[in-house]
Amino acid sequence: MDTIFALATAPGKSGVAVIRVSGPVAVASCRAFGFEPPEARKSSLRQLTHADRGFIDEALVLTFEEGASFTGEPVVEFHVHGSLAIINAVLNSLKTLPGFRAADAGEFTRRALVNGRLDLTQVEALSDLIEAETEMQRKQALNGFTGHLREKAETWRTDLIHALALLEATIDFADEEVPVDVSEDVMRLLNGVITTIETELNGFGVAERVRTGFEVAIVGPPNAGKSTLLNALAGRDAAITSEIAGTTRDVIEVRMDLDTLPVTFLDTAGLRETQDQVESIGIQRAIDRAAAADLRVFLKGEGEFELITPKSHDIVVQGKADLFPQSEAVSGVTGAGVQNLVDRVKEFLLSRATSAGLVSHTRQKDVLMEGCLYLKNCQRLVESGPEHYDLAAEDLRLAVFALERLVGRVDVEDVLDKVFSSFCIGK
Repeated sequence: MDTIFALATAPGKSGVAVIRVSGPVAVASCRAFGFEPPEARKSSLRQLTHADRGFIDEALVLTFEEGASFTGEPVVEFHVHGSLAIINAVLNSLKTLPGFRAADAGEFTRRALVNGRLDLTQVEALSDLIEAETEMQRKQALNGFTGHLREKAETWRTDLIHALALLEATIDFADEEVPVDVSEDVMRLLNGVITTIETELNGFGVAERVRTGFEVAIVGPPNAGKSTLLNALAGRDAAITSEIAGTTRDVIEVRMDLDTLPVTFLDTAGLRETQDQVESIGIQRAIDRAAAADLRVFLKGEGEFELITPKSHDIVVQGKADLFPQSEAVSGVTGAGVQNLVDRVKEFLLSRATSAGLVSHTRQKDVLMEGCLYLKNCQRLVESGPEHYDLAAEDLRLAVFALERLVGRVDVEDVLDKVFSSFCIGK
């Protein structure tokens, strides 16, 4: 493979910039800058010089041997002063070395995957960790990056291979001293895996919301104070406000970090019957977004709630508390009741967030759902009797391979090893 290099820190001026080099001849970059590679995993201060450019910078240099780096390859990191001129000088110097090339997007992480340093769930979690904006997103991403989902997948893998070994032993070694009726053990293993997979699937929706952000729609009749409330929540003029009904035509979004929760508040068009074609489009968008939101805050105004009905968990309060004072009214103008409303929103969303599972990506969900279907087919066949064990084993193999797409692949040798170790068959 080529030796690749790239700026590992954000582009632009900075106090320090890190340039990463990874590949079979990564350490040659040290010699190209006029010094021998320092001892692995010990930082060393070195002067970077180049035949054409002369003295470039004084840098902190780190080297990692093969198998001990992020990518699993020999790696060198140059921690240089973060001026654009220095960064470009180092990158352009590396570009001239034989066997070196600039890395493609995500190529370091891809090499980490290929070299077994990360599995696919960890790669996805690493992306989430980089994108994390709130504390809850950070914690969820770290759960994936540190291998929690992989560990569950390994547990499923072990149980399913055991179940498959039982079935295979019954099919292929019926004349040997092996258990004949394995259905009870197989069903116990299948039920256990299916139950835990379905638990993770049930927590997918919330986990995905933690990753992408919850949505809270502010809905109600025209002139209920929705846009003013949004501005109060955002602390800025995010939406145009006026006394003219129907001012808000499109959905206006404001993203916030609400006590570790990523939340997007939606200001929607006032809900009413109208002949105005443009306003009608805005109202339909409001209905659609409100229906898909995790929570709706209904502001009472001069009109009734039309076109959409509050659900049991939605929050219903009087708007414009400065004009219509009530105990639980809210006003974006004076701030009355705003903190109480925010607390109610947080309480509901935090209660939902506690049910988040480890599966937060659609790919992961699809793999688990596919695996679950095969496992349930296998259950039905096992219940039908030993004459269907060969078909049950095939469904179980398909389930194993489907589930293993989370992190890797299962070899047939794994099944054979389990058969031999479990039943001591000397064939």
